[in-house]
Amino acid sequence: MDFKGSAVARGARNGFDGGPPASNVGGKAPSPSWLSPLISLAAINFFLGDVQGGLGPFLQTWLAGAGGWSPARIGTVVTLVGLASLALNGPAGLLVDRLARPRLLLCIGCAGLVGGSMLLLVVRSFIGVLAAEFLSAAGGTLVLPALTSLTLGIVGKDLFPQQQGRNQAFNHAGLVLSAVLVTWGAALLGGLAAFWVFGAMGAAAIAATVLMKGDVWNGRRAHGWNEAEEEDISHPTLRVIANRPLLLFAVALTGFNLANGCMLGLLGQKLTEEMHVDATFWVGLYVVTAQLMMIPVALGAGALADRRGRRHLLLVAFAAQIARGVLVALIDDPAWLITTELLDGIASGLLGVAIPVMVADLTWGTGRTQTAYGVVNTVQGVGTAVSTLFGALLVGYFGWSWVFAVLAAPPALALLLGVWLEETAGSSSEPRSKAASISARV
Repeated sequence: MDFKGSAVARGARNGFDGGPPASNVGGKAPSPSWLSPLISLAAINFFLGDVQGGLGPFLQTWLAGAGGWSPARIGTVVTLVGLASLALNGPAGLLVDRLARPRLLLCIGCAGLVGGSMLLLVVRSFIGVLAAEFLSAAGGTLVLPALTSLTLGIVGKDLFPQQQGRNQAFNHAGLVLSAVLVTWGAALLGGLAAFWVFGAMGAAAIAATVLMKGDVWNGRRAHGWNEAEEEDISHPTLRVIANRPLLLFAVALTGFNLANGCMLGLLGQKLTEEMHVDATFWVGLYVVTAQLMMIPVALGAGALADRRGRRHLLLVAFAAQIARGVLVALIDDPAWLITTELLDGIASGLLGVAIPVMVADLTWGTGRTQTAYGVVNTVQGVGTAVSTLFGALLVGYFGWSWVFAVLAAPPALALLLGVWLEETAGSSSEPRSKAASISARV
């Protein structure tokens, strides 16, 4: 990827948003070119690919195998930690906005994720595992708003869509590499391979953050203030997060996640119970296929967000999820089901860019961008949290013949809500009027 010739790179040299170069903020000397903030962002996102979501399914496998835990005990921990993560998203965003130290918080978040996960190597009691997972969850909730704040502070809002596309592309590439390393390492180390890869990627993410120069970002734009304004308009936090378009956006994402969160897991069960094939092999192949698809989609989504608008990304993502559900219901060949995971890659790749960009659009000029982002993550996270139970109930009622077609209904509702949403692009040129309009719409 050519950083030097990109619009984002030109902004890094000339000063983003029409203001002074970020490296001159505070009167400090510019950073050397070999310490490019864009290269640092690429490295951080690449190594966070494996770290950001925690151990994920490896946690359940490890506790069942090494700890001898029952499915009920594992499910209790996973549920409690999931609820804690939902509750912490909003406060984490608020902390990022208030403290204005995204690099520090990013390091703390990564340390919490890695430290909590590594504790699982030595703790076996219910309380010990729960405490370790709570630490990991707390760190995980900090990483996303801190990284988004850091990216906005470096490139500014106008170039944020393109850079977010790059961020997501490197993130998915890191996920693919970590999956390959864990698969290869499992032959030598067994379940420990996931921990070693996770720890190494986490340490590398912290190192990339620490090595980034501290004078390459602008604190005002990192948290949603407009650089060009001499005075900030104070916006109460509750007024910002009660913005009706923002809440409508979050509810639409909840419908998407309600279907997306359980679809791959149900597909694995269908492969085992209905098709009688090796679900582990095929599900692993589906995951890698989707992640590979997300890389070019994310890169293209950044440019499309400016040319065609953010709402178009949202609508295409919801439509892709609807088509995925219908196709999974119709296809009975595991090989042909790979096409459905290409649709998953398209939907997730587009949303990874659209969500933070649209939140920034709707809250720019308030100084509460990361707070709002945390609230949106909480609302949409409810869909993910109840998705597994929702899918299980649907299987019991409709059976394998209809369950996936029915799972197309929540993203269809999300699509209708998305049509209702207004386009959010262009708010950066009128940050004060956009910010002032928030209170009027509450």
